[in-house]
Amino acid sequence: MNVADLTSTAQALVARGKGILAADESFPTIEKRFKKIGVSSSEDNRRAYRELLFTTKGAGEFVSGVILFDETLRQSAANGTPFTQVLKGQGIIPGIKVDKGAKALAGFPDEKITEGLDGLRDRLSEYLKLGARFAKWRAVIGIGDHIPTGYCVEANAHALARYAALCQEVGLVPIVEPEVLMDGDHTIERCESVTATTLSRVYTHLFEHRVVLEGTLLKPNMVLSGKECPRQAPVEEVADATVRCLLRSVPSAVPGIVFLSGGQSSEVATAHLNAMNAMGDCPWELSFSYGRALQDAALKTWNGDSANVGAAQRRLWRRRPPRPRHPRPSPGGLAVPFRPASPPRRAGGLSTPPPVDLDVRGEHRPGPPVCPSTRLPPPNSVPVSVTHHTDWRVDAASFVAAPLGLKAGGFVVW
Repeated sequence: MNVADLTSTAQALVARGKGILAADESFPTIEKRFKKIGVSSSEDNRRAYRELLFTTKGAGEFVSGVILFDETLRQSAANGTPFTQVLKGQGIIPGIKVDKGAKALAGFPDEKITEGLDGLRDRLSEYLKLGARFAKWRAVIGIGDHIPTGYCVEANAHALARYAALCQEVGLVPIVEPEVLMDGDHTIERCESVTATTLSRVYTHLFEHRVVLEGTLLKPNMVLSGKECPRQAPVEEVADATVRCLLRSVPSAVPGIVFLSGGQSSEVATAHLNAMNAMGDCPWELSFSYGRALQDAALKTWNGDSANVGAAQRRLWRRRPPRPRHPRPSPGGLAVPFRPASPPRRAGGLSTPPPVDLDVRGEHRPGPPVCPSTRLPPPNSVPVSVTHHTDWRVDAASFVAAPLGLKAGGFVVW
């Protein structure tokens, strides 16, 4: 592991005014999207469409990296140039999706666990040789009357941490993607609670797996009302809740946060990101890792016709997101990788956070809250000995992260 190289790549992926294009659709997913425009999902059509995206003139001005599917990483442009070289020619970093998809979690109805750890070390080494410089692994957490359970959150957090450690071992920057789904009728408050709990568990496991946070990126969901919720939170409320949730849960050592669009329309996803960046200084860069939100207009314009390539590329160019407005503090090298603990940050205009119950209910202890400013125990904390680790309980006067506790009855994360 070369920490300097990992850190440099991670910072390049969240350079000011740039973000990541997610072009890692699996065979079933790309088939669904092609079907909507009446195009068959043949290998030639998939290759032609990806070439359209990757050869858009000036794409490197707003795209820092592209997440590829296994098939795409091995493909070439019509002139024989490997796609990885096409991207590098535009100053874009190639990445690779490495998980094998979310499968049913045995014994836990309606919940999923992401598979793909078997043989991952060898696959990562191969991807590095093929030109990839970062990777992505997605976990999905649903919200419902009886989900998510503590076990589901714990199992997915552990898998994400194992994946991240293996990536850094071979020299790839891991993008960690714990997505809390927007499917359902839950409120924005419930989404914030589940998202904060999930992120806290993910970072506990990353720390326990000795993952260097400076060489990682986080790809989370935004904090949103469920799709079927009668009250859809406005843009400002989404931005407020999302930033507050992240400040409570994500260490400042992480260079950047690249949001997924998660089924939002391109306009809404961009509006939410713009509102967050307009709020003020944050300890990490806030950017994007959009798939549909960037591609939809270009895909519909292309419509499987080579004569429409130029028009489709112009549509992609017009979808470039707004540039971040807040300055990114210089990390100052690796000599001081973690900033000292400080009071909770208040982004410009951020409302006072309401009390949120973030308890994980279940048989396993939810673990320590993660201080967003340091890996060291928060100030005024007292260690409580438990079976597997030390649980730092934060005194209310020095609150730096949403507290996690254990309550009797049920397994549901609220």
